[in-house]
Amino acid sequence: MSAADTTTPAKVPPQRQAPPPGPPPPPRRAASAKGGAATPWLLLAPCLLILAGVMGYPLVRLVTLSFQKFGQSQLWGFQQPESVGFANFSKVLGDGDFWQVVLRTIGFTVGAVVFTMVLGMLVALLLQRVSGWVKTLINIALVASWGMPVIVATTVFKWLFDADYGILNALASKLPGVDLIGHNWFASGPEGLAVIMLLVVWGAVPFVVITLSAGLTQVPAELEEAARLDGAGSWGVFRYVTLPVLKPVIVMLTTLSVIWDMGVFPQVFVMRNGHPEAQFQLLTTYSYDRAFVVNDYAQGSAIALITVVLLLGVVAVYMRQMLKIGEVE
Repeated sequence: MSAADTTTPAKVPPQRQAPPPGPPPPPRRAASAKGGAATPWLLLAPCLLILAGVMGYPLVRLVTLSFQKFGQSQLWGFQQPESVGFANFSKVLGDGDFWQVVLRTIGFTVGAVVFTMVLGMLVALLLQRVSGWVKTLINIALVASWGMPVIVATTVFKWLFDADYGILNALASKLPGVDLIGHNWFASGPEGLAVIMLLVVWGAVPFVVITLSAGLTQVPAELEEAARLDGAGSWGVFRYVTLPVLKPVIVMLTTLSVIWDMGVFPQVFVMRNGHPEAQFQLLTTYSYDRAFVVNDYAQGSAIALITVVLLLGVVAVYMRQMLKIGEVE
């Protein structure tokens, strides 16, 4: 008998059978899906109601007044408001003074926004290169100036640039060849608007600096180091590394600055003692002057509505830029 015949064959274990498939999961109910989609709207409903009451009614009233004849007689109820169609807009758009105010407002806004963004960027970059306690002191000063009420800041600037008691004239006159004693900064429109622009920039820079400083913390240090190893200088690192990362923040800040600076009112109104001269009129003060000085509330509403349309154009550009940035990302 051979060894092969005496060897006991190995037993192969039986294969395990796969368990039968369980029942399919029940389909989600359409009601739960609808409820999940409606949850954000329910959470936003209180805020939307408040916005509709606080902003919706004044805007509707503004549009209504701009298409009516509405003066003091209509305000006190002696006469009923009359619908005049686009007569108020035709009168405003056909007025040469209005277009001068528009150009003045655009120039004022562009200058204020450019100076705000450039100065804010320089200060934000400087804060990245100073020690911790210096950065803390600067941030405290920025927050304090940002939190100062506009009326208080305007009063301080009036004192600084006063013709008789202004400290700026006194300090500048100590320089050789400079004599500003008794100089009136508001004798001409360009100089006066430059002072008001400086006030607006002073109040807007803290917000820009704080926001850009937060954005600079998101710039990868590895990319900056790689750019320097490739031979890029400080300007090259800022242009090709820092600036693209900060682009969404810069677009947002620029848009907000344009909206805020086009809506400047208390700085001009208080600086000119409640009666801005013609060379100091911006769209906001011009609308106020027509409504509450000339007592033509309909024409003032038409000017305000045109200002809103201009601002909506700025918002449209902002949304388009943000959508482009979102598509790239």
